[in-house]
Amino acid sequence: MGVDELSRLIVESLSLALLVSAPALAAAVVIGGLVAVLSAATQVQEQSLSFVPKLVGVALALAAAGAWMAGELVGYTEQLWTAIPALVP
Repeated sequence: MGVDELSRLIVESLSLALLVSAPALAAAVVIGGLVAVLSAATQVQEQSLSFVPKLVGVALALAAAGAWMAGELVGYTEQLWTAIPALVP
């Protein structure tokens, strides 16, 4: 396995990790922003108020996109397992 193949595998795995984590991260960022605006508007500065909505939002995002996320990870893993004979000299 050359440097080119190794670089390609690293780039593919990092891009897949970014793609798979995007729904949960997007939910946390959007809900965090909304809670921050609401907290600033009402001047309530309680830290636990931002945790619970983010927790629920991320759980809902994982429930909605979990099957797709798992499918992408399993597909990439199967692709790597089948490519092992070609990668090892």
